[in-house]
Amino acid sequence: MKKVLLFLSLLSMSVYAQQFKPVYPIPSAKQLAWSELEYYGFIHFNMNTFTNVEWGEGKESPSSFNPTALDCNQWARIANMAGMKGLILTAKHHDGFALYPSKYTSHSVAKSPWKNGKGDVVKELSLACKKYGLKLGIYLSPWDRFHPAYGTDEYNQVYAKMQEELLTQYGPIFEFWYDGANGEGPNGKKQVYDWPLFHSMVNKYQPNAVQFSDAGPDIRWVGNERGFAYDTMWSPILRDKIYPGCPDFDNYRNGQENGTHWVSPEVDVSIRPGWYYHPDQDNKVKTPDSLLKIYAASVGRNANLLLNIPVDTRGLIHENDSASLMGFAQLRAKSLVNLLKGKTGPLFDGNKSTYWMATEKNNQINVTLKTAEKINTLMLQEPIALGQRVRSFEVELEDEAGNKEVIKAGTIGHKRMITFKERKLKSFQIRFTGSRGPVLISNLEAYRFISTRNEPLFQ
Repeated sequence: MKKVLLFLSLLSMSVYAQQFKPVYPIPSAKQLAWSELEYYGFIHFNMNTFTNVEWGEGKESPSSFNPTALDCNQWARIANMAGMKGLILTAKHHDGFALYPSKYTSHSVAKSPWKNGKGDVVKELSLACKKYGLKLGIYLSPWDRFHPAYGTDEYNQVYAKMQEELLTQYGPIFEFWYDGANGEGPNGKKQVYDWPLFHSMVNKYQPNAVQFSDAGPDIRWVGNERGFAYDTMWSPILRDKIYPGCPDFDNYRNGQENGTHWVSPEVDVSIRPGWYYHPDQDNKVKTPDSLLKIYAASVGRNANLLLNIPVDTRGLIHENDSASLMGFAQLRAKSLVNLLKGKTGPLFDGNKSTYWMATEKNNQINVTLKTAEKINTLMLQEPIALGQRVRSFEVELEDEAGNKEVIKAGTIGHKRMITFKERKLKSFQIRFTGSRGPVLISNLEAYRFISTRNEPLFQ
């Protein structure tokens, strides 16, 4: 009898070990930490702010850059109140104007009238982020329409030296952002970028920072600038097949189930139609309701949300943008309340050390609520430290009157939100219809997303 019990115990341990065996590729420690951030801000503020264009030509006079009331503490305070975890600043855009006094370009704040050429926007934002508990990120466009060395091997060294300045003078950097644009420089030539050199600079001076581009190497572009990820959204990707500015990027935007590397997507979208501040867009700021829908379609589809705030010519976040961000924060506080907590037993009580394990015979989750709740969103999470597994699933909803609806969905990943028309939900069933290895679910929650009018957000 003891031998039988021992055999059953060993068999159980073997099954358990198989369940928790990683499905590769898996994220690195810094990629995992980045996924937990979920939502942070982009600050587009540079020469274009004062010339009222999106892309400058590199011929602009540094005297044009002269904010009258620049206050990075205001940016950081608003970002903190909005629930953002960090801010990424455009230290140099395509026109080549640098927001800090670089030794490697003559086109910078050092030549501007702002603070008599003694100013440093990167430094001021770094100090403000520390004050308000935010992480600092750097955007440095490789394209440079001003620098005379652009289009030559020398420019790659110039860019790497500018990286070194930014990576060593301003404290910890959580994300380094490369832009995929690559046009002609002042001499009419295009640059062949030395990506291994650029990546090595970040790895050398800020090894905990993730690097963003179309291809990563750590995180990647989602494939649009409209604020949403896709129903199928794999973090694994065939990274060696793509590069920044890749012409067939659309073939890779969903990631690949058989991807060789873990490179999660980031959704970048602006709170206004443009990325830079334009006075005629003051009344075209996205509403809190729109931002909440973007949140559900980005963070809720295995991506992080990078929301852009165009700082105005004063050097301040405009009042309309601030009001919308505060409204968005209030809606999230009201909506993201787990309506399953304490209603379905202890398995899904937010304890992420406990995973629900699906078996081949019972590849589903059944939940019956003790009391019906008004719900329009279900959220699932996988323990991505063990890999991304679910390729498809379906949710069957049943309201208190017995009416049923089936919703089919693709991948899950770090976080997946399924939205639907609000109903008083009595029970639901989640059936996993495709996976890479045994299914593991680390968290399951239900929400009622509401609008600023206190009405259901999804109709």
